Amino acid sequence: MKQLFKLLALVLAPLVIALSAQAAEKPSEIRVANPGVGVGNRPVVGGSAWSLLNLNSALESEFKSDGVPVRWNFLRGAGPAVNETYANGLTDFSLLGDLPSIIGRAGGLKTRILASGPKSNLYIAVPADSPIQSVKDLKGKRFAVFKGTCLQLSAARILEANGLSERDTRAINMDNATTKAALATKDVDAAIGGPDLLAQRDQGIVRIIYSTKGDPRYTCNSTIIGSDDFIRKYPEITKRVVRQYVLAAKWLADQEKDLSAAYRVWSRSGVPFAAFKEDWAGESVRDRDSPLVDAYVIARYKTSIADAKRLGLIRTTFDFEPWVDRSFLDQVLREEKLEGFWKPRTLP
Repeated sequence: MKQLFKLLALVLAPLVIALSAQAAEKPSEIRVANPGVGVGNRPVVGGSAWSLLNLNSALESEFKSDGVPVRWNFLRGAGPAVNETYANGLTDFSLLGDLPSIIGRAGGLKTRILASGPKSNLYIAVPADSPIQSVKDLKGKRFAVFKGTCLQLSAARILEANGLSERDTRAINMDNATTKAALATKDVDAAIGGPDLLAQRDQGIVRIIYSTKGDPRYTCNSTIIGSDDFIRKYPEITKRVVRQYVLAAKWLADQEKDLSAAYRVWSRSGVPFAAFKEDWAGESVRDRDSPLVDAYVIARYKTSIADAKRLGLIRTTFDFEPWVDRSFLDQVLREEKLEGFWKPRTLP
């Protein structure tokens, strides 16, 4: 009998090892963080190919047959809150704006840039009956800026282009929901934000005095990043996540002539169809939401790293290129026959 058990052990050992190895190739779950929430704190956002992954349950469908659940975490604290989840080992993938991702990298967070995210237009709004007419008029005014996010870096650049600095204003740190409430109650004189401010304008609450549309020097830029630990453990899973993002970006680009389908889906965030339509009007979809980490992204991030250091937002600078891992994106583009679908962008 002992000989039989020994024989069975020898026969079954390779199978046990193989099954263990197979199990190790799959995580127990995939944790995805999003920097921000929808209107009314709803766990959904719009306005990008990234948001379509959640709205269309693309990742859930991709990993359903593997028995791997996908858990989304929408964080009202935006980029700084996403960094905290990475620091505590609670996030595997996220979209993240330039400034918070740079702060995280400079602070030692082990992440990799896997693809480019969208570049987002920004707007500066004032109460509808405010006498403020231009950015130059913000001197000494209460200016709401969500600090630690890409809004802070863009706001600093916009102010500088108009002969001001953040110190010339009474800058107040507010998240997006609080900002809109403060504009409505006139507890701030001005605020910087996204297309949800267009909805407030249409309600007669605010006026828009500035827009970044047409000038990519001042837009928010973002990338898709992942935990270095997760990527090393699960490279195939990582490639499948990148694939779904690329396919979402491809679908969005294919709607270039009529983005109505995207606007309808995105409006589930609480930002109206009309606001997204105005925000995207006149934009090249392929350029605005290209996944390529191209010359444009490289130049913008190098400038952002230098600006973050100059403005005292990080203590030390670092090289951008070692942060980028194009291997998964390159594989997906090749396998999906999408090489050349997006043209590399450069700064205008």
